[in-house]
Amino acid sequence: MMQKTFIRYTFFIVTSAILLILFVHFLFNMNMLEQQQYDTFYAKTEQMIHTLENNRMELQQLSESLDEDYLTRAKAAAYVMDTQKEISIDVEQMQYLADLLNVDELHVIDENGIIVSASVPQYVGFDMKEHEQTRAFLALLESEGEDAYLIQEEQPNAAEGKIMKYVGVARKGQKGIVQVGFKPTRYLDAMSRNTYDYIFSRFPTDIGEELFVLDMAGGTVLGHSDGVESAFEAECYQLSELLECKEGGWQKGRDGVTMYVVSRQYDDVLLCAALPQSNMLQKLWKNVLAALFYLLFIEAAVILLLNYLVKRKVINGIHDIIENLTAITKGNLDTIVAVGGNREFEKLSTGINTMVKSILNLSDRISAIIEISGIPLAVFEYERGINHVFTTSGLSDLLELPASKAAELYKNSDLFDWYIRKIVENPIEGEQDIFKLHDKKYIRIHMSESAEGYLGIITDVTKDVLEKKQMHYENTHDPLTGLYKMGYFKQLAEKYLQKLPKGKICAAVMLDLDYFKLINDTFGHDAGDKYLQGFSGVLQAMPKERVLTARRSGDEFCMFIFDCEDKSEILRYLDLFYEKLEQSEIILSDTQSKMISASAGFAWTSDAQTDLSELLSHADEALYEVKKDTKGYYKEYGDFNR
Repeated sequence: MMQKTFIRYTFFIVTSAILLILFVHFLFNMNMLEQQQYDTFYAKTEQMIHTLENNRMELQQLSESLDEDYLTRAKAAAYVMDTQKEISIDVEQMQYLADLLNVDELHVIDENGIIVSASVPQYVGFDMKEHEQTRAFLALLESEGEDAYLIQEEQPNAAEGKIMKYVGVARKGQKGIVQVGFKPTRYLDAMSRNTYDYIFSRFPTDIGEELFVLDMAGGTVLGHSDGVESAFEAECYQLSELLECKEGGWQKGRDGVTMYVVSRQYDDVLLCAALPQSNMLQKLWKNVLAALFYLLFIEAAVILLLNYLVKRKVINGIHDIIENLTAITKGNLDTIVAVGGNREFEKLSTGINTMVKSILNLSDRISAIIEISGIPLAVFEYERGINHVFTTSGLSDLLELPASKAAELYKNSDLFDWYIRKIVENPIEGEQDIFKLHDKKYIRIHMSESAEGYLGIITDVTKDVLEKKQMHYENTHDPLTGLYKMGYFKQLAEKYLQKLPKGKICAAVMLDLDYFKLINDTFGHDAGDKYLQGFSGVLQAMPKERVLTARRSGDEFCMFIFDCEDKSEILRYLDLFYEKLEQSEIILSDTQSKMISASAGFAWTSDAQTDLSELLSHADEALYEVKKDTKGYYKEYGDFNR
């Protein structure tokens, strides 16, 4: 009930204020409208003056440009007549010359003032003394100057009365005149654009608006936006009345219609603009009605706003708190409840924020306990349908996440789940739940899934993994040469042999250094070790994607060449090896060095079921034949006559 009473009184007060505002608005805008109309008319007359001045300047520039162009053509015609004596002066030839010079008429006048040749047949024989228009050119016959010329203004010509512009130049070498004529189309077009009627036609006018010009000398209307055929007897067209309207004024127009008139003097004319009073009042009423509409809209908005503040503000505050609580329950613990408007809402918001902060502090306390324990461990948890991920503080360090990236993942459980699953897609070989972040960082991730979501523990196992890798390396590699030990070599070769694709072949190669005992006995075991390491370097330089290498014992070594198309490819790898070997020189002492020499035997197969030990034995037999025979090269098993 109180709310309805409040709204009713508010409506009465606001409506009364609107009516008062409209009355003041009407008086103010009537004066404002006159000033605006004066400014509009003044701007239009300013544009008229600007247009008139531009047109006059354009007309003057055009006339000067055309005069210069026409004179040039006339001189060109005279030059042709004076220099080309053989030119025929018949009408056809004259017309041809006129076309070449791009002139409309071409005349040749003798010393008696008679046109003796012309591009227009009927002008031949015309006496220039017979007409005032043509008589002016006879002065060129009396001129002493060699460059005498006359440019005549546009006017009707003597022969036909058509508007033409003529230019004449005195001939050189003989007495006479060469005259050219032009139809002044461009100039007349430019002049037509300088008339008041044309200028008025280019200016947009409002409905009922009039633009007109009076002669200051006689008060005659020289131009009107509707033409000058009408009678101009009303007060608004009288010079004496218009002179009083330079600051704007009201005058009677046609049929007794009151007009608002603004006049402005320019040179010897008076530029005027007029608009019916009814048009201005129409604008005023539109303005007032528009203001009424806006005020009524504002009144409705104010009443609705007050109704909203009274009825809805408290409920909206409660809704805001409920929405924030829903977001918090979904895991968005960074949500800040900040509902104001009254002290009760502020206290409730503070209490909720304190409760959420205590939950976050619990996670921090767990992180602190883990840090005290010294174990490189972190815990995370996220539930289905909840965006926030609960984590201990060490998680970003374990995953080596930048702070910005970690914040992004922790706010989006789906994105965090995708990130973790990308890590666990590729566990390291031979280990369970251990994954590689990069060459120097390994982690163990253990996750458990429940109906609510996921709980995970991440620990840093880099030290253990690297120690295992080092132990594995030491168990599988010869410490002196860095090559595979024979046992591990056989394991790898067996795998490649069993997976040999159909149509491909592989080969076992047994190698033995030549004269190694002599080197050891002569230069010592340190030089012998350098010799072994140099030979191992050549083996390690072989393409690893096709060749396994190992140290068998002492000065004996093995190669396994796999995934080859045919025997010729195996031979290419062996030739490549011996090419590299021939380039390997080992310094054995301060004064002596030696090229590495080794013998090799190989056996190949295309059958994946072949026994590796048998293949190695065949290669060993081939090696024995080489050592017994040539040394320093290789032979294939079964090819002992090579």
